[in-house]
Parts: sequence; structure tokens; C-alpha cells
Amino acid sequence: MTALRSWGTALLALCFSLAGRAGEVQVAVAANFFAPMKVLAAEFEKSTGHQAALTSGATGKFYAQIKSAAPFDVFLSADDETPQRLEQEGTAVPGSRFTYAIGKLVLWSADPKLVDRNGEVLRSGKFTHIALAAPKLAPYGAAAMEAMTRLGVLASLQPKFVQGENLGQTFSFVSSGNAQLGFVALSQVLEDGKIKSGSAWIVPAHLYEPIRQDAVLLNRAKDNPAAAALMSFLRSERAKVAIRSFGYEL
Repeated sequence: MTALRSWGTALLALCFSLAGRAGEVQVAVAANFFAPMKVLAAEFEKSTGHQAALTSGATGKFYAQIKSAAPFDVFLSADDETPQRLEQEGTAVPGSRFTYAIGKLVLWSADPKLVDRNGEVLRSGKFTHIALAAPKLAPYGAAAMEAMTRLGVLASLQPKFVQGENLGQTFSFVSSGNAQLGFVALSQVLEDGKIKSGSAWIVPAHLYEPIRQDAVLLNRAKDNPAAAALMSFLRSERAKVAIRSFGYEL
């Protein structure tokens, strides 16, 4: 905790000392958090003058790209294990990692009558395809596998799987009708606190391990004031309000 406080103090000091000097930060964003991050990036620019350039994708692919020296400054992962691994391997700034959100898994269909309130549709089998993100690349895909295992429906559903590389692609499969339903992030289907279309079942949290999503500052950006400012902004009350509005916990 002492190291974390020291990092936070240094971070704020750097932000204030470099106030007024606008810069840019390259951000690798897990697909489930892309929509919230677009909102946050606009607020960030408005409040600091810095710009955040966003790239959306799967956590597993980002890890490989970062290890291959991809030009990212900040990584917003869909799990806590990958940023920790980057820190341990010396690719990320020690002590910079923190949990920016805790995600929620939802079973969603574009058909307003398909998914019931208790998720019994998974047992009915009245659909041809069910989409999920690739479990080895996307933590939400791994959470979906875990939930289906605990429900005892994994074996019966596996022949109907359609896997997306990330949650953005998975959502597209369902919204386009290529899959009748699928496991996505609550943030992808929530608007003003309500499911914006279709039908959905918020998967009970006890069916999968908490999806703790961590942010980490990468080594190439340790002297980048815009990156430091973004890490600070993501921990502000202003950012937390926006993150909660997309259905995440903190």
C-alpha cells in the first residue's frame, strides 16, 4: 500500500507540474471497455487537454503485441492477471497497476423474446448458434465457459459455439443474427441503466470468478505526461461515475 500511495503522489505531482502541456497517449483497450473509454477519452481531453488515442482488441492479443514492442502507453486489460504478468516481466512500470472496473457477464440476444430472466434458454437448446469470445484470448470468454460449466450445460452447448476474437466481434455475431444469442459484457448492451434492445440475462456473479479489470502504465510511457495524466484521471470520481453508468462495479 505504501508503494501504491507513493506512486499515486508522484503521479499527481507529475500531472500538476506539466499542466498546460498537451500531449497524446496511446491506449490499448479491452473490447468490452471500448464504449466507456470513448466517453472517458472525451472527458479526459476536455479536462486536461491531452488526447487519448484508443485501440480496441482482445486482452490476449494485446499481451503478445506489447511483448513485441507495440507502441502502446497504457493498457486497459479485461483481467488482472495480464497486467500483473507484464509488471513481473519488466514490461510495465512497477506499482502503476490498479483495478479500474469489475465487469459483469450477460447472456444477450437481439431477439426480445429469446432470453428469459433466469437463463433457462441455455437448457432449452432452441437456437442454432451461441456466441462467446475466445476463452484463451478474452477473459469474458473464459468467464462464459466457467458459467456454463457450473450450470452443467457446457457439453450440450459446445457444438453450437461461434467464437469471436474479442467481445466486439462476439457482439457483432449476435447483433447481426449470425448467432441467436451470446455471452457479452453488460456494458455493451446497457444504456441509461437499462438493456437498450433485445433480451438479456445478467449472469449471477457466483457462476464465475470476478472479472477484475486492471490498468497498467507501460515502460515506454514512464516519462509521458499524458499517460500519467490518464492513469490519474481513471481513478478520479468523475471517471468512476462514468464507469458505473456502463454497468461496471468498482
